Amino acid sequence: MQNDLSRRDGVALWRQIEQAITQDIAEGRFQPGDRLPTEKQLAERFRVNRHTLRRAMEALEAHGLVRVEQGRGSFVQEHVLDYALSARTRFSEIVSAQNRIPGGTLIDSSTLPASEEVAEELGVALDTPCIMLRLVGAADGRPITYGNNYFPAARFPNAAAVYAENGSVTEMLRAHGVSDYRRKLTRITARMPSEDEAAMLAQPRNRPVLVAEAVDADLDGVPVRYGYVRFASERVQLVFDAPEG
Repeated sequence: MQNDLSRRDGVALWRQIEQAITQDIAEGRFQPGDRLPTEKQLAERFRVNRHTLRRAMEALEAHGLVRVEQGRGSFVQEHVLDYALSARTRFSEIVSAQNRIPGGTLIDSSTLPASEEVAEELGVALDTPCIMLRLVGAADGRPITYGNNYFPAARFPNAAAVYAENGSVTEMLRAHGVSDYRRKLTRITARMPSEDEAAMLAQPRNRPVLVAEAVDADLDGVPVRYGYVRFASERVQLVFDAPEG
């Protein structure tokens, strides 16, 4: 790990710091998502003032190698996950296909009467009991999605227990007799996150989230899930596949 800077070779000190930290990242001393040492620690390591260090950090951020979060510190930028939205959108398959480890966590669940919006999207009567699963999806242990997912309770009575056991919506649907399903509708918007959303996605509130409203249906076209999912925009790139046929 380079600590000493040359003050005689004509290369600005901030540029040498940028090159040293870039090398640290390239050689795996700092992994994607890692918090870098504090500004004070880095200034002491390179024996420079904070103004010089800040210029180096600005260059690293401009090149997309680090992100600086106000009040939290500097982090190595994660690899962006290509998240394909298509007729067969499957979280675990998407993450695994990019050589990353998928994970799903059930935050909580409840049985609720269908609101006007949920009833319309699921094609059920207003106030029909629905099971809501609040889920966080992760890649390599880093949260990338945070969603509220609604399922008709009569058709999926054990949704919470089955999901808690295997961490997969696909497997939960299969356990209730839905062997396959297709994406029927997706709407995408972007906005700033709430305090809860930022906390669940482990991101600052001044970074936007991508919001996907989606309806999945069985092969007979009957809706089985309505989801309201927030994506950490710095970790995910939404990719729209061309429609089949």
